Amino acid sequence: MRMYDIIKNKRDGGKLSPEEIKFFVEGYTAGDIPDYQAAALCMAIFYKGMDADETTALTLAIRDSGDTLNMDFGGLRVDKHSTGGVGDKTSMVVAPIAASCGIKVAKISGRGLGHTGGTVYKLEAIEGYRTDLSAEEFADVVRKVGVSMIGQSGDFAPADKKLYALRDVTATVDSMPLIVSSIMGKKLAANDDCIVLDVKVGSGSFMKTQKDAEELARRMVSVGHNAGKKVRALITNMDRPLGLAVGNSLEVCEAIETLKGGGPEDFRTLCLELSAHMLCLAEKGSVDECRKMAEEAISSGRALDTFAKMVELQGGDPRWIYEPERFPKAKYSLEVHAPEKGYIFRVDTEKYGEVSLLLGAGRSTKEDKIDNTAGFVLAKKTGEMALKGDLIATLYTTDKPEALEQAAELMLSSTGFWKEAPEQMPLILDVIE
Repeated sequence: MRMYDIIKNKRDGGKLSPEEIKFFVEGYTAGDIPDYQAAALCMAIFYKGMDADETTALTLAIRDSGDTLNMDFGGLRVDKHSTGGVGDKTSMVVAPIAASCGIKVAKISGRGLGHTGGTVYKLEAIEGYRTDLSAEEFADVVRKVGVSMIGQSGDFAPADKKLYALRDVTATVDSMPLIVSSIMGKKLAANDDCIVLDVKVGSGSFMKTQKDAEELARRMVSVGHNAGKKVRALITNMDRPLGLAVGNSLEVCEAIETLKGGGPEDFRTLCLELSAHMLCLAEKGSVDECRKMAEEAISSGRALDTFAKMVELQGGDPRWIYEPERFPKAKYSLEVHAPEKGYIFRVDTEKYGEVSLLLGAGRSTKEDKIDNTAGFVLAKKTGEMALKGDLIATLYTTDKPEALEQAAELMLSSTGFWKEAPEQMPLILDVIE
C-alpha cells in the first residue's frame, strides 16, 4: 500500500477503505508518512469529503492510535466539547460546575485551531498550571476534586494531535469529516460515559449555516451512539463573539468572573445551559432541575473553589483564581472607536478571531510564540447602539505593538453599522439527541 495511491484515490473522489485509512493514520503517527503527504490528503478530504463509513473509520483509527482511558475515576464521567468559536471559554466554567455537582469531568482539551482559541492555551496562561499530566496524575486529580483539564499527551489520540496542528496551518480546519473524526476520536479515547457537544454555527464558527451545523451534530451524535456513549448536541449561535473578552488570560479572567456570579449575560446563560445538559445526561434530574443545581453551584462558591483546587493540584497558583488581578497585563493597548452613529448590525466574527491572532493570542505557524496578554475586550456587541466616537473595543498586546493599527482596521472593517437594530437570534438554536 502506498500513500501516493491513497492521496490520488481521494483526490479523484474515490472512497477510502478502512485499511487505507488505518494505514495513513498509523503511518503518520509513527512518522513514516511526511507532513507534506498528510497535508495533501487533508486537502483532498477538504475538497472531496468523506461518507459516513469513511468518517467512522477515521474516527476509530484516531481513537486507536494511542491509549484509551480505562481507569476508575470514582464516578460517572461526563464531558463537554465545543466545535470552536471566538471567545468560547465555557469549559473553564462548566467543568467546575459539573464536578461540584457530583460528576467526574476528565477533560482532554485542544489548543488553538485557526481563528478559534483553544482551552489549553487559556489554561496555560495561569502561572504554573500543567496541562501535560501523566494518565495516573490526571486520574488522581479527577478523583480528588472531580475535574481535571489537560492537553493531548502523546498517549491519547496522538494521530489527532499531529493532524490538529497540521490542519491549523494548512487551511484544512473547516472540513466536516476532519472535524467529526478529530472531536469524536479524542472523546472516544477519553472513554467518557456521556458527552455534550456544543456545535457552533455562524460567522465565527467552522459551520456557517444551521443546516451544516445540524449535519455535523448528527454525525457526531451517531458516531458516539454507535460506540455505546450517551451523546447530546446543542446548536449554538456564533454570529458574534461569546462574552466580551477574547484572548487567553483575558478569557480566563472572564471565566473566573462568571464563576463568581458575574460575567456577560450571553456567556453565563450558555454555561448554565451546557452544565444543565451535562448533569441531565448523568441522570441528576431534568434539564430545568439541573440548571438550578448549576446556578446554586455558582452562588454557593463551590464551582469557583473546585476550579481553584484543580489549578492547585495541577501546579498552578490558586491565588490567581481568587485574585485575577495577578494575571500579567499587556504592555500596549489601543482603543477602537465607532466611526459613525448606528446600531452594530453585524460583525464578521471569524475576522474578529483573526484580530486576536494578529495581536499574538494564537499561532499562524506551528513555531509561533503565544502572547497570553494579547486579545481584546468588547465594549459594544451586535444589536447595541453606538454614537460616533463611542468605544467599541480595546485591543491588547505585549509582543506585537506594531500590529495594533492593522488589528484595529480589521476590526472596524468587520463591523457593520445600520440605522435599525438587527433581529436578535437566540443563543441556543436546537438540541439534537
